[in-house]
Amino acid sequence: MFKNIMLAVDGSGYTDAVLSHGIALAKALNSNILVITIADIRIFEWASAVGADGFISIIPSGTYQDESRNLLDEKCEKLLSKCAQVLKKENVNFETEKLIGSPVDLILERSQITDLLILGKRGEFARWDQRALGVTVEAVSRHIHKPLLVCKNKYRPIKKILLGYDGSDHANCALQHLGHIAEALKAKITIMCVTDDQDLGQHCCNEAESYLSNFKISLEYMIEPGHPDEVLVSHAQENNFDLIGIGAYGHSRIREAILGSTTEHILLQAPCPVLLAK
Repeated sequence: MFKNIMLAVDGSGYTDAVLSHGIALAKALNSNILVITIADIRIFEWASAVGADGFISIIPSGTYQDESRNLLDEKCEKLLSKCAQVLKKENVNFETEKLIGSPVDLILERSQITDLLILGKRGEFARWDQRALGVTVEAVSRHIHKPLLVCKNKYRPIKKILLGYDGSDHANCALQHLGHIAEALKAKITIMCVTDDQDLGQHCCNEAESYLSNFKISLEYMIEPGHPDEVLVSHAQENNFDLIGIGAYGHSRIREAILGSTTEHILLQAPCPVLLAK
């Protein structure tokens, strides 16, 4: 199912964790890895535009632009070289690629030829804002059509998985993906349905359990009242889960539009990586 895994790296403190998760999954699933890094040259275009059309004149010299681009190119090449050394040592199949342009647009474009994308929760400017998701991961999570693994800046093996399941199509996709991942990693899955309707919760848990019964994995389920984002995050924190799996959207799309995205809250607050499925 996951024959092609793409890792988007930027040299931030999340890069090691992105690589480690990619390596662990590639080994378990016999997958090929594509590592991409992006030279974001929009800053040069912005500076030129401000100089031409803005209130103040900021027109970078040709020398400044050339030197800055060269530094950016050098950074990307060194980053990919370091990643290649790590991947060669781990003996996994991989390719590397440097792209130039808008990170969000290019990641979404290249994700069309992958089965799973792995991103860090924040990027290289994370130290200036620890309270929000990175701009890139937030935009990518909204628009990507492939499974997305958003990881923390510290890696730990995935042995305990918490699956938030509400019977929606997106949650069903998460169910399928996590069945394969859990079996490959020999991880245990806990199915959690967060609802105040006990009958609905039992139906959802039975449905998920029935599907996963065909996988060679350890499995349990539970039904809890409350708000999905709060309950899932709290349970993952208290019980040291290594991964939370959710569908990108549940049944209550209207509620999410009014009160804010449950998905974004989980991505931001989760104490462990989050697999987002669509």
